[in-house]
Amino acid sequence: MHDAHSERGDQTRSELSGAARDVVQARSVSGGVHFHAPHHPAGPIPRLLPPGVPDFVNRAEDLQHLGASLASSADTSTPTVIVVIAGTAGVGKTSLALHWAHQVREHFPDGQLYANLRGYDPGQPAQPHDILERFLRALGVPHDDIPADTDSRTDLYRSLLAERRALVVLDNAATVTAVRPLLAGTGRSLTIITSRSRLSTLVAREGARRLTLDVLSDPDAVKLLQLTTDSYRRGDDPQELAELAQLCARLPLALRIAAERASRYPQQALGDLIQDLRDESGLWDLLTSGDDDEASEIRSVFAWSYQALPADAATLFRLLGLHPGPDFCTSAAAALAGITPNRTRSILDVLVGAHLLEQKARDRYQFHDLLRAYAADQVLHDETAESRAAALDRILSWYLHSTHNAITASMYGHPTLDLAPHPDSVTPATFTTHEQAISWYEAERTNLVAATRAANAHGMHQHAWQLPALLHQIYNFRHPIHEWLTTAEIGLASARHLHNQEAEAFLLYSLGKAHTQANRHQEGLGYLTQAITLQRRAGDLAGEAETLCGAGLACLRLRRLDEALTMFRQAQTAARQLDDPHQEAFASHLTGWALLELHRPAEALQHSLAAAATMRQLGDRASEIDVLVKQCDMLRQVGQLEQARDVANQTLTIASDTDDQVITAAGFIELGRIQQDLEEPEEALASYQRAAVLQRRLGNRSREATALDATGLAYQQLGRFDEAAEFHHRAAAMHHDLADSWLQAVALAHLGDALSAAGRNAEASNVWTDAEQILRQFDDPAAQELRNHVADAIGQGDQQ
Repeated sequence: MHDAHSERGDQTRSELSGAARDVVQARSVSGGVHFHAPHHPAGPIPRLLPPGVPDFVNRAEDLQHLGASLASSADTSTPTVIVVIAGTAGVGKTSLALHWAHQVREHFPDGQLYANLRGYDPGQPAQPHDILERFLRALGVPHDDIPADTDSRTDLYRSLLAERRALVVLDNAATVTAVRPLLAGTGRSLTIITSRSRLSTLVAREGARRLTLDVLSDPDAVKLLQLTTDSYRRGDDPQELAELAQLCARLPLALRIAAERASRYPQQALGDLIQDLRDESGLWDLLTSGDDDEASEIRSVFAWSYQALPADAATLFRLLGLHPGPDFCTSAAAALAGITPNRTRSILDVLVGAHLLEQKARDRYQFHDLLRAYAADQVLHDETAESRAAALDRILSWYLHSTHNAITASMYGHPTLDLAPHPDSVTPATFTTHEQAISWYEAERTNLVAATRAANAHGMHQHAWQLPALLHQIYNFRHPIHEWLTTAEIGLASARHLHNQEAEAFLLYSLGKAHTQANRHQEGLGYLTQAITLQRRAGDLAGEAETLCGAGLACLRLRRLDEALTMFRQAQTAARQLDDPHQEAFASHLTGWALLELHRPAEALQHSLAAAATMRQLGDRASEIDVLVKQCDMLRQVGQLEQARDVANQTLTIASDTDDQVITAAGFIELGRIQQDLEEPEEALASYQRAAVLQRRLGNRSREATALDATGLAYQQLGRFDEAAEFHHRAAAMHHDLADSWLQAVALAHLGDALSAAGRNAEASNVWTDAEQILRQFDDPAAQELRNHVADAIGQGDQQ
């Protein structure tokens, strides 16, 4: 169980295109990097609104209120308009929002975005981080160009909306925190939020307008019943219709379910149906904690409709209450019930027709949150513990084996994990192409996290550690940090529960890589060190070699250079014992990197040349350019500038051929440094700016800051010192935010130089002093050299 592509764990493939390319003009302004959207948006126009409900009734006053918001959003002198539609569960907030959104969508020519925040679902709510990814992709940003952190995603999202007129619907928001990252910053867009809460902070701080939705009036409630049943039954007593409306608390959700039940039995007197409804009022006491009349009435309606289902539909309905995620496909539902997909599809149609389930897209189904809670309660009442456990085993096995099949079909390496056979009644998803596999992963990624959590919660610990161990191979390339950390932590707990030290070591390794990818190097090193201890105890030399490389990289970034060098050499030795030339070459490359940081470039170059030759011989082009991009700096530092430029250009060519934007960005930084040494500052400036923009797209704030700092150096070489200071200041601030003291000190030293050259001596002295204080914690040769430079600069400044 090893990570076959560990060297790619710090990288993300990407292709900058479409709408993303239109916002890549970056410049340091007032301490920040601003991204500018085009005046006329390019790329696809998102149309994400779900269908509106049929037979929408009245709400004339509420629609008029929304109409006033539409007029305000057209006024360019006002901030982005936000409307909160608040009200109790089932009152029709979503129906109103979608009905109005479809009515006015032509007023928003740049698109309509929709997300269900699942704030009131029994499971985990949707995360702004994940919703932003979906919105950015809908706005034309390729997956691999989407930044990794939430703040950067919000910045890009707001930049793309700044010059657009778009409608954004955020459904089922429980808190202000859940919606704030999803709000447009400026422009002529309009955001509608539905919530059971009043979201008062949003009203007070962002100026949102609140529309509180009441239950339907008596006439409107009766009208909705009549419209929904008119095709099936005629002549119902208006008084009985009014009584039915009162039993449904005049809530649209309950009214539609009751109307569907009445339509199914057109020959039965409405009075008899009402009596049935009254008799079934005690079947669902656990849906809500309150004893209010409204809760009791909606419980009765749900129970009434559930009792009328055919036996197989009722069974599937309640078993779906065990599904761990917010939505599901036919194949997953079939696994849960232990029946065929064809039969499942027919039953799902029955549930959709009874308004007990929603079909939100082709082969994607979801519950209203109240109905999901009801289904979860019914499965506790109507299924035995053994039946529930078997259903959970089926659905978790489906996710586990489907994930295994997805990785097998992907370009992310063949999984080496041995899985227990799945139950006979389960048919996992299969794939023939990388694109199919990744499309399935994207559709199920929220469910995969939920499945991992559910497996642990229900004591199915084998599933709970194996699923994140498999997902590591996808996460290692796609870097969804939040999901990676969540699943690996759960998996680690389950591995420890089972006393499975091999699984524990792998998940510690996975957690270490996730933390280092998120620039939390100290935390990452802690997990990686624990993994090494377990691997040595078990005699897992292959695992140890890989983990030593990961731990060494963490030490490298923490400026613990001697430790890093020791770990890389130990990894080389282990790989040699295993007769693994690839792993040995990778460890040799890292050894060269550590030697370079220790100011031993000639030795570093020898390791790099040997590593590149091996990778080339093995035909591993991706790993070869990993080596070459660092080799550029080694050649530059030994004074072989023309050869360094040739290698940099070679690296950029290969990176372009393979659509590898991570290496492209790194290659432009190295090329820029070479161009500066060759006295070509204009060319260097262009290289650095391209690198900064690409790193921003990739969401790597540390490398973006390094590119911005390098941009400042090019401006200094051009004699444009005030502009240089802006870039150095921004880089230092970003490194400070990332808690990277070493790179912060480097940027501060450069900032002091720029300020001094600009004649701003007092500011320069203060900045150099800050840099000197930070540098006291480092004792490597590079730190000593920089410390001497800063001390000399402070001394010269005191003499002026």
